[in-house]
Amino acid sequence: MKKLTGFLMILLALISISANETAETGKPLVYRLPIFSNINSTVWVHTQKAFKEAREMNADMILIHMNTYGGEVVFADSIRTKILNSDIPVHVFIDNNAASAGALISIAARNIYMRPGANIGAATVVNQTGEEMPDKFQSYMRSTIRATAEAHGKDTTIVANDTIVKWRRDPRIAEAMVDERVEIPGIIEAGQVLTFTALEAVEHGFCDGIARSIDDVLEQLGVPDAQVVSFRPTFYDNLKGFLTSPILRGMLILVILGGVYFELQSPGIGFPIIAAIVAAVLYFAPLYLDGLAANWEIMLFVIGVVLIALEIFVIPGFGVAGISGTILVVTGLVLSLLDNVVFDFSGVKTKELMEALLTVFGGMFGGILLVIYLSNRWTASPTAPLSRITLQTSQDINQGYVSVDSHYKSLVGKTGVSSTVLRPSGKVTIKGDIYDARALEGFIDRDENIKVISFTSGQLNVRKI
Repeated sequence: MKKLTGFLMILLALISISANETAETGKPLVYRLPIFSNINSTVWVHTQKAFKEAREMNADMILIHMNTYGGEVVFADSIRTKILNSDIPVHVFIDNNAASAGALISIAARNIYMRPGANIGAATVVNQTGEEMPDKFQSYMRSTIRATAEAHGKDTTIVANDTIVKWRRDPRIAEAMVDERVEIPGIIEAGQVLTFTALEAVEHGFCDGIARSIDDVLEQLGVPDAQVVSFRPTFYDNLKGFLTSPILRGMLILVILGGVYFELQSPGIGFPIIAAIVAAVLYFAPLYLDGLAANWEIMLFVIGVVLIALEIFVIPGFGVAGISGTILVVTGLVLSLLDNVVFDFSGVKTKELMEALLTVFGGMFGGILLVIYLSNRWTASPTAPLSRITLQTSQDINQGYVSVDSHYKSLVGKTGVSSTVLRPSGKVTIKGDIYDARALEGFIDRDENIKVISFTSGQLNVRKI
């Protein structure tokens, strides 16, 4: 940790020196953020840090250098919001592709420049297999990309006595990049999702110029002599991006719950509890370093686990301790994902709360399924991977293990009289003692002669003689 802190201090010092040099030379400073991968949690972490560094360096503009086929909508939406709310002008250079999530991010920028042969569009929401998602997901994406285009406003011109209002970026065209049902005469027919080439994008207002390089972009922006500083992610940035992925968080919750369960099934410190501890550290560490997971939120989680353990080992049944422990565990996991201050949710958006709840409960549900699956596959037989930590022997009656009075075994083959009507259960008398019994065949009237055939669960199975 000391080495990491020292490295960050050196990095900040270099940034400060670079900013001072820029101020001394008087050249405009352009901060370049490359996005050459799918839009995911790592790209979102990089974007947040890049915008922060750009502010600290007093950059004159941010240039996103993009080549992506898309990615996760939730992070694309966060990035486009970051761009729209930025005090520093943000421009995009599409160096070949800006598909799907990349199109949404590009439309948010003040100016879009494209390399010859580049493309922008095809923003339909699909799942991991490439299949189109239900209409409710498409509806949200349509609204989001339409609002993004509208954010750039309109141009009003007066020709003769007519007032002509024209969007800088037509929301209807943006919507056609998502919904194949949108038809725009002369641009796109119904049944096709819109994708523009560079020239088509220029023609319809979704590209401000054709550029072959960063230098060409700077020339068109009017800062040909600008100093360009590129974002360079550290190892910690990439690690943080990986650990903050919603999918990974769900898997970590799954490992935490599964590890605790299997450890409680096999007392003693072993692999399951170690796996649960490691998963808990990986879950809380990046959130703690970011200031999201406070000490008290982590303590809620720890106290909850302790209460669940007490309920299992000390207090039989499932009562106040178990319920309270479960609530505290869930609360700790959820609150650690939110930027709240001691239950003050005024700064927390509904969307963020729903994402946190979905991540935690999704992980818990997956953990339950995992426990059921592994219990059957990994512990059921002597050759199973986790057979050494589970009880494999069975208490067979033939080996002398019984849960009822062993006297019942000696009654097999004996005869007696039915004390009541057996329909099919009732009472029988054998050598003056009364026993619970069940007729194996039909009903047996009272005072009939019977014979004991077998016994199960403290009850004799009899047949009429």
